[in-house]
Amino acid sequence: MTVTPPTLEQFRLEFQANGLVHLVFDCPERTMNVFSNAAIHELGVFAAWLAGADVKGVVIRSGKDNAFCAGADLTELGVAYDMIMEAPLQDRFNVAFEHFFPLSKAIRALETAGKPVAAAIAGLALGGGCELALGAHYRVLVDDPKIGLGLPESLVGLLPGAGGTQRLPRLVGLKACLPILLEGARLSGQAALNAGLAHELAKPGEEVARAEAWLLSCADARQPWDRVDWVLPSTPEIDVILAPLRAKADPLYPAPIAILDCVQYGLPQTFEGAIRSEMAIFAHLIQRPEARNMIQTLFLGKTDYDRLKRRDALPAFVSNVVAAVQAVAGDRGDPVVLCAISEAVLPWREKHTSDELRLADYAVVKETGYPSYLGGPFSFAVRGFD
Repeated sequence: MTVTPPTLEQFRLEFQANGLVHLVFDCPERTMNVFSNAAIHELGVFAAWLAGADVKGVVIRSGKDNAFCAGADLTELGVAYDMIMEAPLQDRFNVAFEHFFPLSKAIRALETAGKPVAAAIAGLALGGGCELALGAHYRVLVDDPKIGLGLPESLVGLLPGAGGTQRLPRLVGLKACLPILLEGARLSGQAALNAGLAHELAKPGEEVARAEAWLLSCADARQPWDRVDWVLPSTPEIDVILAPLRAKADPLYPAPIAILDCVQYGLPQTFEGAIRSEMAIFAHLIQRPEARNMIQTLFLGKTDYDRLKRRDALPAFVSNVVAAVQAVAGDRGDPVVLCAISEAVLPWREKHTSDELRLADYAVVKETGYPSYLGGPFSFAVRGFD
């Protein structure tokens, strides 16, 4: 029985004469692909269709020239944070889990649909985009130092919540995965190939043909961790590697600690249990104020700052705020000093929009070493040590 292909908007399907189908990620009216709620839903719909479809395999590729996928739609992430925190305290965990788990479920459904999946990566694959690529059974990466894979969630106070903390160590090994998970490192070219993050390198323009060649060569539609010969690592082995990192972790930045928890408690489990443990830890982390502050400042503020700086259009008051903060001496993490900084920037608070103040918060964090977990002096002035 022929299964009717789904109607998609964030992706499109291109059926090939050789029996393959291309799943093309091409978000409309966006310059870059991101995982919005709509895109996550469509990926799940596609995975469900794939299980019964009469196709030989799937090539996942981008319809954009600039990237494979840049990760989550962090504007929607901010809305989700507000939704979670507006729920009654006893409901927040379930609200967070149910809201964010669909991407992990969709990628898991894709890799277990019984059809081989290859990713043809001709641009940056970051965050959720990297997790989607890790969910493919084969990855062809264009050999270009500007093109690579990475999981930078820790840099904005979060963790990879769509299987990234589970697939990455299973693919590249525990020691090799930690700089990517904890420091946001990216791997390109030969380094990605050597680590096992990519299976094959290709010249620009040849990545799709190489992905198709693998799919048509009796490709295995199983991940290593779904094969009967997969060996789960022992808890003592994991503990020996992670214990020194735990000892050095800064409790003011909870994301790296949460990532270590995901790895430690997830790796000894079957994959189904592991991704649920990961999401449980994510659902607690997303409720933390540090994640909210760092997303607002280090992503949304940075994005606006970089865009305006390229156009030489930064508001003049931003440099004045930085100078005012630099004039306050002392330990930036000391509560008395932080309150003094908030007093120093008080004249600007009533004169500028929240978006403009977010720009200044990012500039202060960038230029002065102000603690990013607090979001910046304007964010701290409003919320304090919550």
